[in-house]
Amino acid sequence: MNNKIKQDVNLFDVAQQQFDRALTWVDDLKAGLIESLKNPRRVTHVYFPVYMDDESVRMFHGFRVLHNNARGPGKGGVRYHPAVSEDEVAALAAFMTWKTAIVGVPFGGAKGGVICNPKELSQSELRRITRRFVIALGNAIGPHTDIPAPDVYTDQQTMAWIYDTFDVMHPGKNNRAVVTGKPIELGGSLGRDEATARGCLYATEQLLKLGMAPGVETVRGARIAIQGCGNAGATAMRLFHEAGARIVAISDSSGGIYMENGLDPAAVLAFKEEHGTVVGLPDSMTITNEELLATECEILIPAALEGQLRADNAANVAAKLVVEAANGPSTPKADEIMQANGVTVLPDILANAGGVVVSYFEWVQNLENQQWSIDKVHDRLRMRMVTAVDDIAACWHELSNNHRTSGNGDRPDPTLRDAALVTAIRRLATVTMQRDIWM
Repeated sequence: MNNKIKQDVNLFDVAQQQFDRALTWVDDLKAGLIESLKNPRRVTHVYFPVYMDDESVRMFHGFRVLHNNARGPGKGGVRYHPAVSEDEVAALAAFMTWKTAIVGVPFGGAKGGVICNPKELSQSELRRITRRFVIALGNAIGPHTDIPAPDVYTDQQTMAWIYDTFDVMHPGKNNRAVVTGKPIELGGSLGRDEATARGCLYATEQLLKLGMAPGVETVRGARIAIQGCGNAGATAMRLFHEAGARIVAISDSSGGIYMENGLDPAAVLAFKEEHGTVVGLPDSMTITNEELLATECEILIPAALEGQLRADNAANVAAKLVVEAANGPSTPKADEIMQANGVTVLPDILANAGGVVVSYFEWVQNLENQQWSIDKVHDRLRMRMVTAVDDIAACWHELSNNHRTSGNGDRPDPTLRDAALVTAIRRLATVTMQRDIWM
């Protein structure tokens, strides 16, 4: 097994390289339009003081990146992390731009963050940080300008604080749509907590139905390894298991577990709840995260952090299909290696777009003062994900046919990531030119 130390991965560089590669398949964009689509429209930095529990005052640095709003208001999460950076947030905002275009929801891409360590902060301190952050951002966010959502170390409660603070700042209006991922009682949508994983399942099932992953025919009976046991990974474990898959491995930050005959999701989650990790589950074999990525299986689901599949370990992937539930889990070099080895990658900007789809549903419900049933949410999510997979598959076939007839042997065969980005770029370019660049 390859146990090399993880290489430093700059997510912004990854996003730019993926974009540049996709552009080789798009021949009719003006240079200035390319730069417009590639770079953020706005980056807002804020610095604000917060009273701590010990009555001291600390300064915090937060930012919000609006990548593109040609198709609608910005949409994207807010993360609290000591290592969050502008480059990381800018890349994630770009990913969100592509996701919303691919699944056809009227949003652009955005992302935000505050540099802090939530593990060292009390609930009261987090509440004050959140409220001060919203006040500092002012009108940079809003129901029709830029709509935050939960992300790393933020949750429903964080969104409730953002909503309440914004509502106090803008009295007399229906402000519930300023954030998504809220508690149900404050206008959150049913099904939002499992939307990312459920969207992954729907997209995977449709991809296999279309025969786009050689070596994997159906989810039922497939062996699946999942890196990450947070919301996306844990929910994917349950949903894919319910769909008939055999979950042979799963991991968290402490390590992973493997069971050839298949893990029981309920037992895994109960053990993790009690012990804080999946490692040590009775009758399971302990493995490292690197070993999990090389597990013999049909489907590998990276559902943890970015940059997990890289030049130093991508050749170890034994799965036939990689479904990217996390954002940016594969570097461009890893993509090249996996493509050469016959591994199909269902890219993050399609695979994990279920979260923003149901966020859109929540936004619509808020604006219309409605509450949809869980069945309606699931049905509409499935429809969006199936349509998106069909669109990307059609684009992939188009690019592949063009590649075979062009005689351009210097260009690599298209991947599903290329097709997804080309689809998104075309849609953004069309809308941008239809709106006209007039000032």
